[in-house]
Amino acid sequence: MIFPKRQNMSVKTADSAPPSARHHGRRRLLQGLGLAAIAGPFLHLARGRSAAAAPAKAARVIFFYFPDGVVGPSQDGEPSLWHPTGGEYDFALSPQLEPLAPHKSDCLFIRGLTMGPADQGSHPGGAKKLLTAVDGGNGEGIDHYLARTVGASAPFRHLYLGAMANAGNASGDKFISYPSPGQTITPEDDPRAAFELLFGSGVMGQGGGGPDPTQVTVIDGVLDDMHALRARLGELERAKLDLHLESLRELEGRIKAGPSGTCDDPSVDFSAVTGDLYDPAKFPAILRAQTDLMVQAMACGLTRVGVLQSSNHTSELIMSRFMGAEMYDPNFDMRSHQASHYGPRHDPSKREYADYLAQRRWWVTQFNYLLDQLAARPDGEGTMLDSTLVLLCTEVNDGNTHLHDDMPFVLAGRGGIKPGRLLDYSGQRHAGLLAAIAQAMGADLSAYGDTQTPALTGLLA
Repeated sequence: MIFPKRQNMSVKTADSAPPSARHHGRRRLLQGLGLAAIAGPFLHLARGRSAAAAPAKAARVIFFYFPDGVVGPSQDGEPSLWHPTGGEYDFALSPQLEPLAPHKSDCLFIRGLTMGPADQGSHPGGAKKLLTAVDGGNGEGIDHYLARTVGASAPFRHLYLGAMANAGNASGDKFISYPSPGQTITPEDDPRAAFELLFGSGVMGQGGGGPDPTQVTVIDGVLDDMHALRARLGELERAKLDLHLESLRELEGRIKAGPSGTCDDPSVDFSAVTGDLYDPAKFPAILRAQTDLMVQAMACGLTRVGVLQSSNHTSELIMSRFMGAEMYDPNFDMRSHQASHYGPRHDPSKREYADYLAQRRWWVTQFNYLLDQLAARPDGEGTMLDSTLVLLCTEVNDGNTHLHDDMPFVLAGRGGIKPGRLLDYSGQRHAGLLAAIAQAMGADLSAYGDTQTPALTGLLA
């Protein structure tokens, strides 16, 4: 179901999910570990040795969208200022991608992918193809495909959060999420409303109730299964399993005392999210709150598939009002789409060009923040970033030309992929990238979208 228009919710939940699913909090994160997390390294012994070689899969995916493209190749033939330069492993980040330096080894930098010739030069056309990989948006978005397949068991199958994405009563092709061919849904722009839906009616930062002293730990809760598995192991493997259980108890303790925003007591900072949600000066705080909320919901096992939509294409967002940002200027209003039309060449002396370049770096900085938050939360024997895929995407290449070739995609995380590389696919369709993401999450999918073009190959390690 889609939640009522009153909240503009596009959070999709399984019909059988009980109301209490909204309040599971920290115990959901612990219970989400389950037998597979506890006995993971040993399950191949029970299933047969052949399973041991299976690659790790991504547990969740986030699509992080920003509007109006990047500083790509100019109309005068100057090279793109977005893509890194160099070889597969030995490459340098571009000025726009420099904010991702701390996570360079966590990212796949992808060049050479095209979304196809249909609607070239069009913002709406690019937005329609972005997650559907079908001309005109006449297909199901990969986010919804994953929500109804590998993500179907989560209490909220699909979490679609926006930051001023509904500005100006936006509708239709302003949104990038397509549950069915030609039909978009509306993201939730209000972080407080989304928090209440996900975690209940508690006060922000204090909702969800306190720890239950009688709660049985997740490890104790699966002891019967563990004993059954242990009986099938040899003496050496039993000893290893006992050590593994000990490390899992330590991990459980770290989760309980983990970063701010635990699950029984979820916390997102909404102190700056007050008044008019469409005041451009408040956009950074709103996007930060939505980012934190997305990570919190996934850490608590409430969803596996999320979309973060920042504004919308041909954006009227006045980014010069972002206090403290590189392009901040309280005396001059510079909008995203306005800056994207910087002219035929990369001219540093032109106001639009300088502001557009700074704006694009700002978006990359926000993406880097999302990766920071995932890396700060434990998950299994690593962090959430180790088990998550995050796609940075926009609807056109260069904002001045609006072309759909050599798209500026960055795929971060380690779930099912080998990051820290620069890959060039020389004009192949981005439908293959979406298929590869689905494969990395364990979906039985060999191609997606435009099947007239061979699926992307070689993306997964």
